[in-house]
Amino acid sequence: MIALHSSLSGVPVLVLMMLSLLLSRGFCQAVTEVNRRSYPTVASFLRTYTTCSPTCEGTDDDASVVTPPQLKAMLSNRNVQLFDVRNPDEYQDGHIPQAANLPLDVVEESLKLPPESFQQKFKVKAPGKDDDNIVFHCRSGVRSGQALTIARQLGFHRARHLKGGYVAWVEQEGN
Repeated sequence: MIALHSSLSGVPVLVLMMLSLLLSRGFCQAVTEVNRRSYPTVASFLRTYTTCSPTCEGTDDDASVVTPPQLKAMLSNRNVQLFDVRNPDEYQDGHIPQAANLPLDVVEESLKLPPESFQQKFKVKAPGKDDDNIVFHCRSGVRSGQALTIARQLGFHRARHLKGGYVAWVEQEGN
């Protein structure tokens, strides 16, 4: 500790505190909360100067997830834009009804497409940044969490993902 202190003696305490804050999980959660509340200007600024890892993006909090029973209700009401972010071969092996295949490696470029181009390419209505019925899913929830992070960075602040993915869906709802 003495060696650390002597090597940092020229660094103001405020700078050290700010670095500590930037690296803390609490700051990452604050960025996530700002994103969730749809303050794009502040959120964009914070995202520019922070690099939260996917594990601290908060993709498993209650506002970010949909459970299989919730998704079933959304599907029965036809009130969901469901995107399966698995690879096409996984999608062909079995998928949730009404899910459009939007592989993770094309999520970012696809969400940037004009609505007409998106609809032409994927044969479904393009999601809007203010839509609250956008749900991503994959096999177990990891890739859909990544898709959710990408979508939120692009301004889709109300998007969510299926907790437990296709595996949880099949276990609870069947195929």
